[in-house]
Amino acid sequence: MPYYTKLGQLPKARHTQFRRPDGQLYAEEVFGTEGFVGPTSTMYHIHPPTQVTGWEALYSTKPEYVEVDVMRMRHVTTAPAQAMGDPITGRVILFGNADCEMSICVPAEPMDYHYKNGQGDECLFIHFGSGTLYTSFGTLKFGPKDYAVIPKGTIYRMVFDPTPAGEPNPRFLCIETANGSHILPPPRYLSKQTSQFLEHAPYCERDLRLPELPLTYDEAGEFEVRIKARQCVHSYVYDYHPLDIVGWDGCYYPYLFNVDDFAPITGKLHMPPPIHQTFEAHNFVICSFCPRALDFHPDAIPVPYNHSNLDSDEVLYYVEGNYKARKGIEVGSITLHPQGIPHGPHPGTVEASLGKTYTDELAVMCDTFRPLFPTQAALDLDDAHYPASWHDPGLKRPSGAHHANGAQRTNSDAPAFDTSG
Repeated sequence: MPYYTKLGQLPKARHTQFRRPDGQLYAEEVFGTEGFVGPTSTMYHIHPPTQVTGWEALYSTKPEYVEVDVMRMRHVTTAPAQAMGDPITGRVILFGNADCEMSICVPAEPMDYHYKNGQGDECLFIHFGSGTLYTSFGTLKFGPKDYAVIPKGTIYRMVFDPTPAGEPNPRFLCIETANGSHILPPPRYLSKQTSQFLEHAPYCERDLRLPELPLTYDEAGEFEVRIKARQCVHSYVYDYHPLDIVGWDGCYYPYLFNVDDFAPITGKLHMPPPIHQTFEAHNFVICSFCPRALDFHPDAIPVPYNHSNLDSDEVLYYVEGNYKARKGIEVGSITLHPQGIPHGPHPGTVEASLGKTYTDELAVMCDTFRPLFPTQAALDLDDAHYPASWHDPGLKRPSGAHHANGAQRTNSDAPAFDTSG
């Protein structure tokens, strides 16, 4: 995280005696990254965090990718996805590579255990539902359109509130690192001297919601903590509640950021996708396409121009609103546009957008610098007709071909062809 914070009880100095009410020492744990030269937090446990038993391997999490030699534009409709599992076991990976994995989750059951991703950071985008993340750093109450950034190693339990009548069941998108990197704000938004958010950044420290009390659970019993590591989920058993921390401080912790607090950057002419960037990790970025005022040049074309992002695959998860450059898109749609294939507005959407001054679209984008591969679960939800959706049979061709200098070639200018045999 970019700035220091603290919660709960702390001793005056690090690595000094800090005693429980019964006279025993609290167990200090330095929770650090990058060989302790990256961001860290220092935590104080009631019980030594090394006291665990069990260590049973439960199931593999290694994705199986298909059609790895196929490059085409894809449209995956996730709205029909059936509820299954809990907020961890219900995650269904749709796309991924050596750097990140993207999954959707429509949980059907509550978590009756705690979980720790020891393999990578997680960025959860809450589409529907509200609830509480009970973490080793404190409590985070989440709701629709929240990003929850959960750094590697954080123990947590995700509890959804009951769904009110008439409202959609809980659903969220999960993007996690698979290369050991961390999901952070883009460096260009931060001061090199202090890591403070700069004035041009589309969000700042005030927009982040940090862990709060209650923090400490002092309970005895048998508590399962499932740990994801080495492409597998392992089960460990604690004889005390795993969220037994009485205080912590540092720059490494989970937090929430609601996408409605993102302040879009707009311009006189259409701006490129990096203005929407929200987070980044090694070899991928996460962007937020939010409702915003459109370009104000009198002749502006407000929908994206045709473009080839030659170094990136582009995935968009459509949340709500009318995405003016696309047809056939619905809530929960995911599109994949691979590097090397130009893409842009669907036929008719450019003319329809002229004169518009505002867009209500909301989408989450993930751009990767290595090709993304689908799983069978993605193919099961795939719209096979999507790649042909740019074909416009009503498009009128120019009356004559054009020379490179812009002058039209008439029929008399056409080259003669030898038809003698």
